[in-house]
Amino acid sequence: MNTITSLLNKIDNAKALDFGTIFSQSVELFKKVWVQGLVMLLLTMLLMVPFYVIMYLSMLGMGLIDFESLQSMENMQDFTPLLMVPFFIFIFLVSFIAMVVGFGMKASFYRICKLKDLEEMGADDYFYYLKKPYLGKVIKLSLATFGITIAATLLCVLPVFYVMVPVALMNVIFAFNPDLSTSEIIKAGFRLGNKKWLLTFGLIIVSGFLAGIVGLLMCCVGIYVTSSFSYLPAYFIYKDSVGFNKESDNNESKESYGMSYE
Repeated sequence: MNTITSLLNKIDNAKALDFGTIFSQSVELFKKVWVQGLVMLLLTMLLMVPFYVIMYLSMLGMGLIDFESLQSMENMQDFTPLLMVPFFIFIFLVSFIAMVVGFGMKASFYRICKLKDLEEMGADDYFYYLKKPYLGKVIKLSLATFGITIAATLLCVLPVFYVMVPVALMNVIFAFNPDLSTSEIIKAGFRLGNKKWLLTFGLIIVSGFLAGIVGLLMCCVGIYVTSSFSYLPAYFIYKDSVGFNKESDNNESKESYGMSYE
């Protein structure tokens, strides 16, 4: 597997990439993985259904409070805002769980993309990074990306447009370098994001826009089919900037055939 030093060296020495080439590669790969992308999205939604049901029931429970009678009270002295605290905590937890599930499923999707792109043997394991030994790191990275996004939002929103590139690249870097620490993955994400920021930002915007338009033209339901297309440019930016090493490929092959992870 890559060490952080060799990974950063590859990023620093990465060749110039072409917008049109990566876009074309993304289109060709999408033809191979659109089914897997759809399954990933549907599984993500299915996993979150129980939490959204509980949240919806909680909202109904809050509706049992007679707010009309509360409004008639002078200065609403009998109403305690602290009653809302558990509800907002629950919403935060549901949002964070959604981030963890989304991060892990997306990383697993990138692994499947590599198998299809390089025509390697391996199972389409959509939960590959949502189980041991990777789940703990997925939770840490989700918390880190959440914190980075919140901090960027508090800085007058505009920095969000900058950090969206490194955050997107952290996912694909983790998918192919799960042995790196959380801080090393964040560092590599920002290093690659700084070097390829304009290209990556442009591809994310264009691919996301086209995926949305084509999906809407397919009677709106098609957006579930096309949404995974916006993930593919990041895969090729990593592949063409860093690449894959043989040691990583050998470990993938062992795991695919049920051999133990060293």
